[in-house]
Amino acid sequence: MSSLSLDAEALYVELRQGVKSLLKPELSLVGIWSGGAWLAERLQVDLGLAGEHGVISSTLHRDDFGARGLASTADATHLPFAIDGRHILLIDDVLYTGRTIRAVINELFDFGRPASVQLAVLVDRGGRELPIQPAFAAARVTLPAAQRLSLARTDGSAFTFTLQEEH
Repeated sequence: MSSLSLDAEALYVELRQGVKSLLKPELSLVGIWSGGAWLAERLQVDLGLAGEHGVISSTLHRDDFGARGLASTADATHLPFAIDGRHILLIDDVLYTGRTIRAVINELFDFGRPASVQLAVLVDRGGRELPIQPAFAAARVTLPAAQRLSLARTDGSAFTFTLQEEH
């Protein structure tokens, strides 16, 4: 196990400030299921943004769909606004290879053609396999490929991280 210690709540404060600097008219937050959806939900409230945030799933466009199959329907995409011509800010917890982001962008374009798409993440852990970079990352860390960093949410909606060894 690694001794990496990240304060998810402190990083959320950094993310909130970074997202605030990216706001523009006709911009909607879209959280990537599941950690990104939790972040988008809280950002929507904390930034006092009108309307509702969206939630998007990568399930149907993943390049490893054959191996993973369909997950629970609880992670279905929900976009309560028109995508055409809208500025979209994707929110995610941990950016790694970029493959989830690629799948999410494919899913997003199934709903229309946005004016722009940007990405803000809590943690960028490096290891990119695709040319995808966030407009804002609250932290950048390097982890071995065998480790998985996941965002968790307590009953009181506080954020924490778990670090697990993958086998």
